[in-house]
Amino acid sequence: MVRLRRGYADGPCGQIHYWDGGKGKPLVLVHQAIMSANEYDHVFQPFLDRGIRPIALDLPGFGLSDPPVSPPSIADYAAAIPPLLDALGIRRAAIGGHHTGALVSNEAANLYPDLISACILGGPLLISDTVRQALITDIVEREKAFTALPEAAHMVEVAKIRERYAAGSVSLDRITDYVVQAMQAYAMGTYWYGHAAAFAYRQESPLMALRQPTLILTNTGDMIYQAALDAHRMRPDFAFHAIDGGGIDILDQSPVEWANAAADFLHGVDY
Repeated sequence: MVRLRRGYADGPCGQIHYWDGGKGKPLVLVHQAIMSANEYDHVFQPFLDRGIRPIALDLPGFGLSDPPVSPPSIADYAAAIPPLLDALGIRRAAIGGHHTGALVSNEAANLYPDLISACILGGPLLISDTVRQALITDIVEREKAFTALPEAAHMVEVAKIRERYAAGSVSLDRITDYVVQAMQAYAMGTYWYGHAAAFAYRQESPLMALRQPTLILTNTGDMIYQAALDAHRMRPDFAFHAIDGGGIDILDQSPVEWANAAADFLHGVDY
């Protein structure tokens, strides 16, 4: 597992922590809640091998980035992208994200079209109001109530949830890392912010507003795979790639295929 050069940029919520591959065509990578930039650990090397410069940031309130002073929107998260590119001296870059990160990528591409050359949506979120409310109740409200328990039982709870999602496809060492990433957000009091912003975001209009070349990158075992199919029906002009199987941990389950699909797409984009 390659580790990239790390640094900080000054953003609207304070310091933004990032990892930078340093060479190649720049691609900003945005993680899902409740993780951090380390979600992309296993795609860094495949991207470098394909001439792509991965730049993975911790969104405000996750990883080692400073927390926002109040619960942010997806647009607030997207506002971290311009100062990051400016700090790195990059005038134009592609952006891509997984789940919550895909929503931030969509919004950043619309808000800052002069900065964003292409977009990779790793899991669009097109859902009914009924499903939206169920997700808020099941996930956001549970995350709001999440609290430390004796003998680290709260960490065990997170580990059990992630083991159930992974279904044996991810090592216990990596599951432990998932717990650590989640606890970084819990320590800052921002544990529920990412999913709250994601489920409040209605992606239909932002998706239709995208003007950059875009790839919908999904996997058939993802719990929101149907939303990716719906997004492709709405935007048949977008490139589409579906990895067979996997789940929400596709970046660890099929990192090379995920990176290659993104790299193949980006090498066809002029920026």
